[in-house]
Amino acid sequence: MEKNFEVIILSEKSVLTSKVRSELDLLERHVTMLKAVWEHQPIGIIRLSEMLSYPQHKVRYTLRVLEQEGLIRPSAEGAVITEGLQPFLSRLGVLLDEMSDTANSLRKSLKGHQWESF
Repeated sequence: MEKNFEVIILSEKSVLTSKVRSELDLLERHVTMLKAVWEHQPIGIIRLSEMLSYPQHKVRYTLRVLEQEGLIRPSAEGAVITEGLQPFLSRLGVLLDEMSDTANSLRKSLKGHQWESF
């Protein structure tokens, strides 16, 4: 019996990968904005939006997330970094290393597998 298959190309619309992609994009935006606050503090929403080319509603959301995480605090002049930054960066580094290891392991397992059952 001959098997007919459709080739599925992983894209942004893939159920298998879209959640991971969107979460990584969001993390990248948060870290980019955190870095901008660090480098230009105190800084407000409008300036961050113009500098990073993000819409103001996304800047507002990210600043709220960063504040809830204890990484920034509001001031009369704009957002400033808190003492919570260094511990966060250490934890983020460990997490990114773990994610990289997992991705590399997954990549190796896919390359080494014989997909004969199809």
